[in-house]
Amino acid sequence: MTELFLVRHGETDWNAARRIQGRTDIPLNDTGRAQARATGRLLARRSWDGVVTSPLARAAETAAIIAAELGLGEPAVSEPLVERDYGAAEGLDYTEIDRRFPEGARVPGRETREQVAARVVPELVRLAQARPGASLVVVSHGGAIRSALTEVEPGIQHGRIGNGSVHSFRVVDGTLRLLAFDDPIETATAGARAGDLDEQNAVEGRESEVRA
Repeated sequence: MTELFLVRHGETDWNAARRIQGRTDIPLNDTGRAQARATGRLLARRSWDGVVTSPLARAAETAAIIAAELGLGEPAVSEPLVERDYGAAEGLDYTEIDRRFPEGARVPGRETREQVAARVVPELVRLAQARPGASLVVVSHGGAIRSALTEVEPGIQHGRIGNGSVHSFRVVDGTLRLLAFDDPIETATAGARAGDLDEQNAVEGRESEVRA
């Protein structure tokens, strides 16, 4: 069995401004770097075999900071862990989202959650099967993590996905299973986190009201 601890990247200026990021490559801000360090120090309570990251800068820098805290080498990059593509919604804030895409309107170019899950979940299983028995830190994004949760536990309404939060999974016989949403290993960072997926991402928030 391999355990995968999925971490959402630290805060960016677009997170703070509540703008949709998606594939737009926005770097961490100072708060995000502090969140990454706090999460890394917390994870250092355990022993880890490696760190894997999405290719986007905000995830890659979060992963590098965490790897340094854990005394591990450079994180491996996994393209399928990239954030959901929000299409025409990227760069918009809540006011602009409501004006241009009122509830129920189609967002041109946006990936569905099913499409995101179809690349993220098999990649997590692949990473686990390539490192049997390992414990890996996997740095990704709110939309990607939300899609994996929806695939693994359909119909369950999970809570908010904060910057720097940790969510633990295990792969058993080729199947991804959730161990803990907001794993207790990360409760010490709760006060240090700023923002969350539902507050920062109007597109995800609307869908979360309907399904997990």
